[in-house]
Amino acid sequence: MAIVITTNEKKLLQNVNIPPRPQTLLSVSAEAKKEHPDVSVIAEAIAADVSIAAAVLQVVNSAAYRRRHAIDSIQQAVMTLGFRRVFPIVRAVALKRALNSDFDLSEFWRYNEWVAGACALVSDALGRPQLKDHAYMLGLFQNSGIPVMLEQFSAYSDFVRRADTNSWYDLQAEEQQQFETTHTTIGALLAQQWKLPNLLVEAIYYLYDDSSVMGPDSELHPLAIDLLSVAKLAKYAVDLRTRSLAGKAEWEQVEDAVLTHFGLDEVEVDTIVTEVHEALFEVEQA
Repeated sequence: MAIVITTNEKKLLQNVNIPPRPQTLLSVSAEAKKEHPDVSVIAEAIAADVSIAAAVLQVVNSAAYRRRHAIDSIQQAVMTLGFRRVFPIVRAVALKRALNSDFDLSEFWRYNEWVAGACALVSDALGRPQLKDHAYMLGLFQNSGIPVMLEQFSAYSDFVRRADTNSWYDLQAEEQQQFETTHTTIGALLAQQWKLPNLLVEAIYYLYDDSSVMGPDSELHPLAIDLLSVAKLAKYAVDLRTRSLAGKAEWEQVEDAVLTHFGLDEVEVDTIVTEVHEALFEVEQA
């Protein structure tokens, strides 16, 4: 299902500064495209960038991945998890590092890291561990267009503060009218430029579309619907601790679609939410 960019958005986006991919990611991507990629070359390329390597190790040892034994080197991470599982994490932490801003984004990233961790936990809880790495990326970059919008529009900081108490389903139409684009459109274009999988591009773009994109007649790729559904449930769990009124309003928009998609009932959802809270918030407070 293609994303749609208006003429006004095309003009606007010519002036938007989308950060380039770092050399580490380019090197890893180049090796990954080979018929027989050398995992040692990949591990060395990641390890050479200290900040990216440290961030990758932090993720793979986090509560979201619940490993019995800590992984203490990139080489071990690649050998233990496999390159295909490590690569999405590398892309995620590299993109986060590239999204610099004059604004204090500490709370923004903390929230998105919680959602990313919750996405990994929800994937496991649903018996869909194959989704967790891309679900983690979606959780981390669901709102990746916001830092770009903050840099582009002086009034955007006041607008985005309203999301603490207002549903994005209500705000997005106003966002389009005021800024002639949305942070999900910018986020999808950012994901495209960074060569993220098309599934993630679609999921970011349609994040706050109506629930029909997640229904049985949706034109989205089935895996994109899986990722969107995981992200919605994960976001609901985190929102109950961070922006409960707005989060509940957003969950009401998609609750029936998510429960139907995964064959869940409300009791099972409550159990998953409790597991997420125990893993993410109780661990952080300990």
